Amino acid sequence: MSPRPRKVSDDDVFAATYRTMVRLGPGELTLAEIAAEAGVTAGALVQRFGSKRELLLALSAGAASSAGDLIRGLRATARSPLAAVRAYVDCMAQLAASPAALARNLAYLQIDLADPDFRKHLLVQSRATRRGLEELLGEARAKGEIVRSTDVVRLARSVETMLSGTMLTWAVYRDGSAKQWMRDDLEAVLAPYLARRRSGSGKSA
Repeated sequence: MSPRPRKVSDDDVFAATYRTMVRLGPGELTLAEIAAEAGVTAGALVQRFGSKRELLLALSAGAASSAGDLIRGLRATARSPLAAVRAYVDCMAQLAASPAALARNLAYLQIDLADPDFRKHLLVQSRATRRGLEELLGEARAKGEIVRSTDVVRLARSVETMLSGTMLTWAVYRDGSAKQWMRDDLEAVLAPYLARRRSGSGKSA
């Protein structure tokens, strides 16, 4: 008797889809490639999701619904709210692990922007991420990491905008890693808002 096929959950399929997207651009991505990564048949994916488009939409919806969980998870393990912001930037840097990886991610982003069904999930994800950054910066203000006069809504928008711009700029210059570029630019954005801690001598720490 042949062994029974391994049961694969939707989350397993989504994880396999993401891993395949990391390797392949939109034009190369097929249900067969995803199925091979997930350890199932392409027919099983069609039966479960209907089509590659529907599978990708389901993946997009899941990313949108869990966007807030990502930032809350980073905060749970970070020593401070600003450390969590820095950890989020490091996570975003994974999208630009190499120029080719960033090019693939931008190709998928083009679909998200052009297709209304994908864009609605992107918008939900972006709003949740912005709220998460606002909450982290608000906590940082309350804890004295940044000055009390900081407009955290405006600063969160600046951080979000910086991340996208820095990845594109790094892709042009390719000097060092995108992660370091993004870290450096984050510190430049945060610098005017950082609270100046004073030592016993009265000088800035």
